[in-house]
Amino acid sequence: MWSLAWLGMASLCLGAAWAVPAKERRKAEKPKADLALYENLDLDNYDLTLDSYGEILDLSNYEELYDYGDLAPKIEVGTLAPRPKDPETLPELGATAETPKLQPPSTAGPVHPGPIPVQGLPSCLLCLCIGTSVYCDDADLEHIPALPPETTYLYARFNRIGAVRAGDFTGLEKLKRIDLSSNSISWADVDAFRRLPSLQELILPENRLTALPELPRSIVRLDARLNRIPSAGLRPEAFRDLKQLQFLHLSDNQLDFIPAPLPESLRSLHLQNNNIRTMHEDTFCDSQDHSQVRRALEDIRLDGNPINLSLFPDAYFCLPRLPTGRFS
Repeated sequence: MWSLAWLGMASLCLGAAWAVPAKERRKAEKPKADLALYENLDLDNYDLTLDSYGEILDLSNYEELYDYGDLAPKIEVGTLAPRPKDPETLPELGATAETPKLQPPSTAGPVHPGPIPVQGLPSCLLCLCIGTSVYCDDADLEHIPALPPETTYLYARFNRIGAVRAGDFTGLEKLKRIDLSSNSISWADVDAFRRLPSLQELILPENRLTALPELPRSIVRLDARLNRIPSAGLRPEAFRDLKQLQFLHLSDNQLDFIPAPLPESLRSLHLQNNNIRTMHEDTFCDSQDHSQVRRALEDIRLDGNPINLSLFPDAYFCLPRLPTGRFS
């Protein structure tokens, strides 16, 4: 009797075990499989790259490890987005959009682009603008570019500028230095520099000038070396009223005489390599005032000229130093 009871209980247990769905058995076996997979991973050297990806993960058994039955059921979309409240805003079904008609070109005249704003001046596109200084060296320029109104220093050396016009520097009241060395300037308007109230340095060497324009009274340094300026290219008494002029360098030109009278402020006068042959006694000193002393003018260069300086001994009595040149 007891044996029959035990047999019945055993058959019930076996039946219940076989009744467990395959899905539940897979869930029970999944942790064991996961543990077996992670046992093969070297977590200390886990550097996942495209080359080592296949060695770390066994992609051949990946489908068996992943339980696709746990995925949420797919969502079927059975409705469309609601239509707008105003059905007139939608085109009717089957209607085709009309191709916009091209308007014929207007015969009223060409449309010109708007003016360039003041902030976008060409000089700061062609040149380098740093603060109030504009650097246009070796920029293949043929004329002076439009400059910002606050420009203080302009460097436009090694270009192909052929002339300086009267309007090139209009309104530049703060401009102190203009350097146009090594261009092709053959002429400059009379008023090209005269109306610049702050101009102190005008640098024009290695050009083709045959005449000097008028200079502002604020000028301190004029350098026009290596040009083609004859004495006829200087206005009479061109430097007399320049009370702040200290450096006048006109060497390597075609001057026939020293451009006197010279202002008392002058410190350095370079006239070497010209065609100067003679000198007046009042060129540097007042021949009527032998007590005069010109302490500032201590650098006079007359070498490279056909003049014999020893022929004019009374012309230097007021100078702190004798001019440099030929004395025999």
